[in-house]
Amino acid sequence: MSGPRIAVVDYGAGNLVSIEQALTRVGAAVTVARDAEALRGADALVVPGVGAARPAMERLARAGLIDPIRDWIAADRPFLGVCLGLQLLFEGSDEDGAQTLSVLGGRTVRLEDAPTLPHIGWNQVVRTAEHPLFDGIDDGTDFYFVHSYVGAPIDDAVVAATTEHGRPFVSAVARGPLLGVQFHPERSGDDGLRLLANFTGLVAASAVAA
Repeated sequence: MSGPRIAVVDYGAGNLVSIEQALTRVGAAVTVARDAEALRGADALVVPGVGAARPAMERLARAGLIDPIRDWIAADRPFLGVCLGLQLLFEGSDEDGAQTLSVLGGRTVRLEDAPTLPHIGWNQVVRTAEHPLFDGIDDGTDFYFVHSYVGAPIDDAVVAATTEHGRPFVSAVARGPLLGVQFHPERSGDDGLRLLANFTGLVAASAVAA
């Protein structure tokens, strides 16, 4: 029996192959989505990405994916945003003034008091709330980061984990089936694979419940 079908959005923002391979390795049936039609039949949606918000939103607009992504999230269907995919959930970005998806209240802001920018490498992810996305992963485990900007949510209730680089910043969010991580699980070794396996398990459970 094949695993849940997870659509990974391809909008030219990088790291697509690595996250596709990682999700396949943990049992997901991965579809690469370059338009709204490719979302049909999917059990979950993953928006990966590196780079800046404005060109990312322009690419999503050209692909006709902005409203389908918003509608997917509004319907409380499983979603995972990775790095830029998390930042795009907010209302706008201070990096280039882009208006983003406006799914979560708040903005993407530059890391404050960071000793180095971009923030590249392994750093601890400290949970602020228990969530099954992190099942089997020790609190404070290192994950791999590459970024200079972070999401700053208005509502602290969505914060699932924080990391410190200069000042603490939000490194994971959770609101029902809407999940986002600032780090790259697909580049974070066994613990990153465990997190993606946990996500795939949550997706499978949601599909059975539906």
